Amino acid sequence: MTSSDKFTFDEDDVVVTPEKTYAAGIPAVLVSLRRGVEQMGPVRTARALLKLNQREGFDCPGCAWPETPGHRKHAEFCENGVKAVAEEATTRTITPEFFARHSVAELLGKTEYWLGQQGRLTHPMVLSPGATHYEPLGWDAAFALIAGELRALGSPHEAVFYTSGRTSNEAAFLYQLMIRAFGTNNMPDCSNMCHESTGSALSESIGIGKGSVSVFDIESADLILIAGQNPGTNHPRMLSTLESAKANGARVIAINPLPEAGLMRFKDPQKVHGVIGDGIAIADEFLQIRLGGDQALFQGLGRLLLEEEDRNPGTVIDREFIDRHTAGFEEYAAHIRKVDLGTVAQATGLSPDQIRRTADALIASKKTIICWAMGLTQHTHGVATIQDAVNLLLLQGMIGKPGAGVCPVRGHSNVQGDRTMGIWEKMPESFLAALDAEFGITSPREDGFDAVDSIRAMRDGKASVFVGMGGNFVSATPDTEVTEAAMRRCTLTVQVSTKLNRSHLVTGETALILPSLGRTDRDVQSSGKQKVSVEDSMSVVHLSRGNLQPTSEHLRSEVAIVCGIATALFGTDHAVPWQEYTADYDRIRDSIARVIPGFEDFNRKVRQPDGFALPHPPRDERRFDTSTGKANFTVNELSWLPVPEGRLMLQTMRSHDQYNTTIYGLDDRYRGVKGGRRVLFIHPDDIAAFSGTAGDRVDLVSEWTDVEGKVQERRAEDFRLVPYPTPVGNVAAYYPETNPLVPLDHVARKSNTPVSKAITIRIERRP
Repeated sequence: MTSSDKFTFDEDDVVVTPEKTYAAGIPAVLVSLRRGVEQMGPVRTARALLKLNQREGFDCPGCAWPETPGHRKHAEFCENGVKAVAEEATTRTITPEFFARHSVAELLGKTEYWLGQQGRLTHPMVLSPGATHYEPLGWDAAFALIAGELRALGSPHEAVFYTSGRTSNEAAFLYQLMIRAFGTNNMPDCSNMCHESTGSALSESIGIGKGSVSVFDIESADLILIAGQNPGTNHPRMLSTLESAKANGARVIAINPLPEAGLMRFKDPQKVHGVIGDGIAIADEFLQIRLGGDQALFQGLGRLLLEEEDRNPGTVIDREFIDRHTAGFEEYAAHIRKVDLGTVAQATGLSPDQIRRTADALIASKKTIICWAMGLTQHTHGVATIQDAVNLLLLQGMIGKPGAGVCPVRGHSNVQGDRTMGIWEKMPESFLAALDAEFGITSPREDGFDAVDSIRAMRDGKASVFVGMGGNFVSATPDTEVTEAAMRRCTLTVQVSTKLNRSHLVTGETALILPSLGRTDRDVQSSGKQKVSVEDSMSVVHLSRGNLQPTSEHLRSEVAIVCGIATALFGTDHAVPWQEYTADYDRIRDSIARVIPGFEDFNRKVRQPDGFALPHPPRDERRFDTSTGKANFTVNELSWLPVPEGRLMLQTMRSHDQYNTTIYGLDDRYRGVKGGRRVLFIHPDDIAAFSGTAGDRVDLVSEWTDVEGKVQERRAEDFRLVPYPTPVGNVAAYYPETNPLVPLDHVARKSNTPVSKAITIRIERRP
């Protein structure tokens, strides 16, 4: 079934056409070049793209998919990578004159897309109490203002410090150092809202919250399960790796509620068959699972594997691995044998034959990898779902062997590195003790606020200063009305940013915008041109060297901004040599090498052509730093999402023309939507049940029962119905437009991640 009829929404020029059946190809090249030239001009575009993801160039400011070690292509980037670079390296600028022309109230009426298209921020700006417009402010005055507000707090815990996953290792390390020297662990970050469930699950199961595979492992795998992930839009360079895996004989099974073009067919524009041919089919089988049904699938597969082992002992499970390296197998096996396969079919929407074929593929495979992203993590049972996926791998000894393992695919380019550097509200004692020993400070030991708890603290008056190191906190977080009200209760909000976004306009009593250099910008300090480092999704750390002339002489690097705030806060005689760190980033890396295991001899290793891989005990030596000293099978009660009568289950997602909250454009080429974003992808049968027609305008109303048993409602208005091949009862729409529908307290068990992939809604026809 496809959305076969082209139709136009008269009111807002949105055009819907049939969804695409392949990703990339010549259209991706043309779109990339057009966006680059529009934003950067031809010369700057060429200069940027020739250095993008090259050994002597800069790391893509988009996703964290790794480069293949060894020789790199001249065009080592994807369509969305070019869009990310074009957004950051644009020649458009937002000067003080822009803010003089536009009041905050006026700018609040603009869309995220409009705000982002205005260009790079050029000067520090302040919104004073009672003012209607931002005004320019000197850097020293800005730092003094922040330091004064922080020192005036009754407790350091009344401040929260947010971090975006695009922050470099060096800036992140200094940021968390400043925060802990100040006296708090309140460090919400973007990982709290995406892969926190992954970290919680893997830490308990295998002892480390990171993936265990490399690019070479994926290319040599027999079987790759890709669940709750859309690489064609979110991690396009992954498609080239999957193409290599397919050429080596891998079987790929896509598990997702929506048919995603990138998992159907890939046309590599750098190869002949991607230009004039049909490209490569990626998925050998597509399991169109219902929202929230993945845990049921993994448990059902576990039962089928155990039953096949009973029939043919010694042929399915790896008993030697289980006995030597795992704990809890007997309890898991007893639990999983009781799983009802009828319930599995009902929860997943899959046929018994599809489930059996998947089990047969697992049984036949000698090297299995499971990949996942937000489709698994953003559920109330997200942690349990990931652990049941790990249980499947443990059954067959698929951890710590070539071509096998876990592959959580991270979003932001350095979100994993930020966590390694200490951006976490509950870092272990070993890290805190090493930090204290290196700098002569006393780090606080009590856990701090994550993203959800930070919003609660600001809402309840327990926190009154917010500092954001990149990102767009207001638009990235759930429950938009509650979040915005919480931010407005603050006495000071500070945003370190490259571009304008809504978080600059939803402010505390006083607000600061501090414009920073981006990944593409040349960073020159008193000791010369500087380099930063990042960690990709597979634990490889490498350098990034910006090569473009900054758009304003008033921009400062994130490192310089952190050190400027810290110097104003602590004084020039502080134990931490902040000014020396600003001058020479090698000094920062020397300190990192003494604090964080795996970074010994950091400055030398990171200058190797492809950087270096951090230690990963399960992968490297089948060592599991868990409570039992082994990999843990976990026993999880089965959870799934029956759709209430007359209701629908909504997942929020990105369009092909955005990256997280950054909106590149208004087209979703792969899903056939052009010119708008307020659309609801819905099965034709659900439209009929609503007595509606394609293109109807509706409001979305979420329903959620709180801990007191009260039903709460939230509303997002004016969406268009777009017929789409979703599972019946399941719908999808873009965020941040649908973030208002996600209740603040609707979170995943254990990880506290907002549940953005399972929102019960009803639709109401607009008058």
